[in-house]
Amino acid sequence: MADSSTLTLGTARSLLVDTSVYDSRIAETTKDHVFLGLACEEGEDMLPKVETRVVLVGAAGRNAALVKALQDINTACILTDSVQEFADGENADFETVFVLTDFDSPNYNYLYKRDNRIVGPPVVLHCAAKEEPLQFSCRPLYCTTMLNLLLCFTGFRNKEEMKKLVNLVHHMGGTIRKDFSTKVTHLVAYSTHGEKYRLAVCMGTPILTPSWIHKAWERRNDVHFNAAEEEFRTEYKVPPFQDCILSFWGFSDEEKANMEERTLKHGGKYLEVGDERCTHMVVEENSVTELPFSSNKVYVVKQEWFWGSIQMDARAGESMYFYEKNDSPAMKKAVSLLSLTTPNSNRKRRRLRDTLAQFTKETEISPFPPPRKRASAEHSLSIGSLLDISNTPETCKALAETSRPSKSSTPALCKQSARWQVSKELYQTESNYVDILSTILQLFKIPLEKEGQVGGPILAQEEMKNIFGSIPEIYDVHTRIKSNLEELLTDWSDDRSVGNIILKYSKELVKAYPPFVNFFEMSKDTIVRCERQKPRFHAFLKINQSKPECGRQTLVELLIRPVQRLPSVALLLNDIKKHTSDDNPDKITLEKAIESLKEVMTHINEDKRKTEGQKQIFDVVYEVDGCPANLLSSHRILVHRVETIALGDQPCDRGEYVTLFLFNDCLEIARKRHKVINTFKSPLGQTRPPPPLKHITLMPLSQIRRVLDLQDTEDCVNAFALVVRPPTEQENLLFSFQLAGEETVKSAWLRTLCRHVADTICKADAEDLIRCTDPDSVQVSTKDMDSTLSKASRAIKKTSKKVTRAFSFTKTPKRVIQRAFMANSTPEEKSQRLSCENRVGSSSTLAAHPSPSMVNLPSMFEKKYHTFSRSTTHLF
Repeated sequence: MADSSTLTLGTARSLLVDTSVYDSRIAETTKDHVFLGLACEEGEDMLPKVETRVVLVGAAGRNAALVKALQDINTACILTDSVQEFADGENADFETVFVLTDFDSPNYNYLYKRDNRIVGPPVVLHCAAKEEPLQFSCRPLYCTTMLNLLLCFTGFRNKEEMKKLVNLVHHMGGTIRKDFSTKVTHLVAYSTHGEKYRLAVCMGTPILTPSWIHKAWERRNDVHFNAAEEEFRTEYKVPPFQDCILSFWGFSDEEKANMEERTLKHGGKYLEVGDERCTHMVVEENSVTELPFSSNKVYVVKQEWFWGSIQMDARAGESMYFYEKNDSPAMKKAVSLLSLTTPNSNRKRRRLRDTLAQFTKETEISPFPPPRKRASAEHSLSIGSLLDISNTPETCKALAETSRPSKSSTPALCKQSARWQVSKELYQTESNYVDILSTILQLFKIPLEKEGQVGGPILAQEEMKNIFGSIPEIYDVHTRIKSNLEELLTDWSDDRSVGNIILKYSKELVKAYPPFVNFFEMSKDTIVRCERQKPRFHAFLKINQSKPECGRQTLVELLIRPVQRLPSVALLLNDIKKHTSDDNPDKITLEKAIESLKEVMTHINEDKRKTEGQKQIFDVVYEVDGCPANLLSSHRILVHRVETIALGDQPCDRGEYVTLFLFNDCLEIARKRHKVINTFKSPLGQTRPPPPLKHITLMPLSQIRRVLDLQDTEDCVNAFALVVRPPTEQENLLFSFQLAGEETVKSAWLRTLCRHVADTICKADAEDLIRCTDPDSVQVSTKDMDSTLSKASRAIKKTSKKVTRAFSFTKTPKRVIQRAFMANSTPEEKSQRLSCENRVGSSSTLAAHPSPSMVNLPSMFEKKYHTFSRSTTHLF
């Protein structure tokens, strides 16, 4: 009987090969492969049934297992070494099937030319194992290794090789089709070109090399072997870069070496850019502006083509990834238009403010208006309104539409409250954080979980669970917190409660955060291991991490945000509480909200804290005199230390040696301590050397609105500036510095600073924070910093400040005096001192109240001197 699952070669023109290799000689050599199954099937009921007899030829007859298998299926067999007596004559009583162990022997050729049925021993053993009669096939069938497989060929140019492969497929029970369709189970490709290859990639059809057929034929005697087994088939997949010679342009040496190594691993070759043998030039589109040459013979593609091919495990179509020159957005125009060359100092100052406002201009309009101002202020355009980044014409228009004019004749204060500004900052960071969580889900988690991926699943379910954990739950709760904050700020008033929003979701935060944070190290290790062991996952990360949504961050860097978020929220709530009056009910609520966040953080494994980072913070505290105690925090780590020289009047005088300590959420600014007279000595003695640095300010990174990379000119070398906006200030402040020494690379330092500023404000792309500008536009110069006149001027300025402090009773450091009094006083005198503190107004008053502790004070505080004004002391 005809087996419909075993298809024949058919006519050579339609079934053997594709049009590129077909000619009439193949048809002549395969004239005996005409498909008879249809005729047999249509006439099955009309033909008389005949008995099947099996002739075991040569070595097949000496196989005891083969003889026993025929007996098991009740089939008679004949043993012979000569096939002529059975093959020449036609017998209407018997259907003769010849069993041969060698399909390349004279007996095979003799039987084949006379259209006899020929099978191999594995066919008999296969039918016996399933207790089925021998399968009918119009062509020789040695085994069932490729039974039910439908193959298509592409890219072959050698007709003899093609003919041999076709015969082997037929001997193993496979079927061949000329045209590719959805019914094709496997594509055998000699190259990665052509329409059939593209269709197979789109449909997810396995694309295999000719070696797959040869290796399957070598295992033809294994009855239980199937060529479609994935473990066996995977070894013979067509690599994505087969027949491709790649070159790489615009990549770093490390990245280029990595890509060249992966090119070899995935079947390709690589040469240097410009070699005529190259077929592709892979370009780093983010850094390349000009190509080294132009050629129509080379595919110039973006790096996404390279990583996409590895991810799909197949060569991606070049047409979707052609490189095109990008016109990078120019920020220089805004700076060049603001030239500050006019001699008018007021005009310089106004243009400087405009420049700083331009650098801190927000790209998105706030969804809520600022607090209500008087009507005349809404339509006036002044320097103050230009410097206020939230007081834009758009937000003023939105305010006019959503609010009614105040009926009160008393004008409201124009200045925004610090509580509103910090609350707005909380909302902005929350919005950025939700966007990052959404990016993790949309770019990474959901695509990895998608069914029907080309090449199969990239990661196992257990690996997915280890990497992403409870990110969906964290995203859900913070989306609702963001929505509540937006509603709060849209209809803002100082008596609205911010703390209630955090308290509302405190229980959900307790459930969502600990499972992720406690196992973050496992998540990171899983990503590193899978990226190293699974090329498709590595390519998947390369593609998605290069997208704008990721802000050039890796998946590990994005996943660390939930670890950092709760401490950041607690700090912002503390800041809001500082600017909340005591009679405001929200003050108590904020304290409860902060406590609830601390409760969440107590569930997080404290063993993961880095003790080395804490030790470095203690070293900073000991090194900086007057360092705030709140610098010590469990979540804070020291990132970098930079030695600089101040170039402006803020945060300290020009020419001061300033040390910047960059932490993950704040920036400690300290200057080199001046030589001071040991006027006051500690009664306990000196236990350690005096701190070499003096504290200036501890600035949260969220206050840095822009980082300016000042271009090197003749008057300005190795300098940078920070545009700072404290919440209580209405104008931008400019802190400018020059790097001292050559050990710090300016570009690397600025990138590190911007990355941590972006992490603090939950902004994905840190590159947006940095701007390259001309130092003249912000009036910064390093000229004459080391000249004798400049040094003398700075020395005079320092001396004048010391003289002012020494001779002015109003400038006497009150804290120093209090410390001296309290150190040498008895407990009774200390209590008496505290009770009299409010009555003591000046040093002259102190002289009128004799005390035993006064004997240790220098005589300079016991005498009365004339007070020198600040303007007078600057004349020294």
